[in-house]
Amino acid sequence: MSAADPAPAASNPLLAESPLPFRLPPFADISLEDCREAVLAGMAEQRAEVAGITGSAQAPTFENTIVALERSGRLLARAEAVFGNLSSSLSTPRLREIERELAPLEAAHADLLRLDPALFARVDAVHEARHTCGLDAEAVRLVERHHLDRVLAGARLDEDGRTRLSELNRELSELSTRFGQNLQLATEAAAVRVADAAELDGLSEEEVAAAARAAADRGLDGYLLPLLLPTGQPVLAKLRDRELRRRVFEASVGRASSGEHDNGPVAARIARVRAERARLLGFATHADLVLADQTAGSTAAVDAMLASMVGPATANARAEAEVLAEVAARDGVTELAAWDWAFYSERVRAERYSVDTTALRSWFELDRVLVDGVFRAAELLYGYRFTPRPDLAGYHPDVRVWEVSGPDGEAVGLYLGDFTAREGKRGGAWMSSFVSQSRLLGTRPVVVNNLNVARAPEGRPTLLTLDEVNTLFHEFGHALHGLSSAVTYPRFAGTAVPRDFVEFPSQVNEVWALWPEVLAHYARHVETGEPLPAAVVEAIDAASLWGEGFATVEYLAATLLDQAWHRITPETEVGDPAGFERRALADAGVASDLVPPRYRTTYFQHVFAGGYAAGYYSYIWSEVLDADTVEWFKERGGLRRENGDVFRDRLLSRGGSVDPLEAFRAVRGRDADPTPLLRRRGLAANT
Repeated sequence: MSAADPAPAASNPLLAESPLPFRLPPFADISLEDCREAVLAGMAEQRAEVAGITGSAQAPTFENTIVALERSGRLLARAEAVFGNLSSSLSTPRLREIERELAPLEAAHADLLRLDPALFARVDAVHEARHTCGLDAEAVRLVERHHLDRVLAGARLDEDGRTRLSELNRELSELSTRFGQNLQLATEAAAVRVADAAELDGLSEEEVAAAARAAADRGLDGYLLPLLLPTGQPVLAKLRDRELRRRVFEASVGRASSGEHDNGPVAARIARVRAERARLLGFATHADLVLADQTAGSTAAVDAMLASMVGPATANARAEAEVLAEVAARDGVTELAAWDWAFYSERVRAERYSVDTTALRSWFELDRVLVDGVFRAAELLYGYRFTPRPDLAGYHPDVRVWEVSGPDGEAVGLYLGDFTAREGKRGGAWMSSFVSQSRLLGTRPVVVNNLNVARAPEGRPTLLTLDEVNTLFHEFGHALHGLSSAVTYPRFAGTAVPRDFVEFPSQVNEVWALWPEVLAHYARHVETGEPLPAAVVEAIDAASLWGEGFATVEYLAATLLDQAWHRITPETEVGDPAGFERRALADAGVASDLVPPRYRTTYFQHVFAGGYAAGYYSYIWSEVLDADTVEWFKERGGLRRENGDVFRDRLLSRGGSVDPLEAFRAVRGRDADPTPLLRRRGLAANT
């Protein structure tokens, strides 16, 4: 906090630990100005705490250096957790202004913790003695992580190097904030207006009403189709009006690619700054820097995996395109276009497999999916129970709170759900934490899941697509990772694991969505209460491989695009970001007019305004572990408490406190076998 900033008001609720259960933030009492003041005060407080560590006359020890660091920054962590969640879920012009102000200050503060020579000298000394001072395994790993974090961050650079690194980090924080804000504003501006309800033919009555409400919320006449984060918009599978499909598709792929919110130059600059930073730190590229601390280990390992999948996946996609072209020709479509793919893919799914994904929504009512599906699977596997806490308020009226208890009734933590889309909420779906578990700090987890499901008309139930059902189970898998945490040190809590491992538990949990005993419990018709017919369940299973060519290619295209941006050098000139993207996709063998990347450069939030830079491969890398683990569950009888206990105790609960692949082996008994993944994606026969 600078001298110009006044001290935060004593009434600021973030200055003290929350008195609410599990230290849930008292959202109703917290203002944006409270957040700003608390972040500034938190940085000042932690600087003083670090000064106390480095100024100590005592020789460095695990307790007075590493544990002291783990205890430091509590006010800052509290304030950043609240503000970070609000910036994703409830953005406003004032919040974005504060975000732009704080981002470079927070980057500089992080550099202080990682680059301070005096602090690194103490950490280095403890690291040297870690095996000779009686530390347990978790403590040894904590020392090693603190040391490696700082080495990779540049703590061994000379003074000039540290100064330049801090300049680069500051610029990156500003650029990433700009990218995210540009994307949110551009996405809202790109929503497609429709004047005549007849153009919405193919959407359900509820979806048409939601489009009318979206327009009314912005003071517009007619109807509005807001955009979600990925390239493929769900309405493309339903709209019969081909011209409207084209408009929606072009609005989606054109987001943030021109005008005042053009993210092309921002992305190019981010990639180049990251390249310079990587070279400064002794790595050839940013991707090499990232892979130095991931389970994959090297860019060569990532390249080998991705390359092995490109040929079979593109062959599958071409075969699918031929089928779609034949079906589209019956409607007089002489040349299949990208905006036709989802629509005719649904028709093939209905004709070949008798699966009407639009009609399926009537069996997937949000609350029933959540309580009788998601929560039910967690109870079957782990013994967790979820009790509504209407007395506890979230940060928005949409947010609901549940208290989580364990199999013996013991308190576990709180789960918050924020499932509907609204203006000011970023696209996509995610999990984050307000409080992380730690035995050292005596804290238990408070986690939140965010989705972007279209809001139902007043008085009507919220219905999910099958994809949204899978997404809810997936994100809840991250929540379980946080809720199951049982570590001593906050550095290791919950999802604090390598990026290419963090998706593994969530992808395992996603499988339970269609597990027979779970599906039968929640898939009930919203009006009649009838279960989803067995024939439909069989058809869904039979159709599981249809569309995998498209899905794998669109994912690989995004992954390879991420790798291309993060393999450039500081000398690389990217005068035309769109041209760079086209060349990268062509060079990787995944360029297709019919199958665009799941995310194009200008709206690739994961890598330019999130934590997935050079790491979007993580989903498929983790899926190798996931698919093999699901085989393990099947071999042992599926959703049994004995299996859940093993998975939780040996893996979920350990967070980052053990080597992640060791945790996997502790469950599976061996290294992962990629064969189940190849079968799942329909690639085994082509490899």
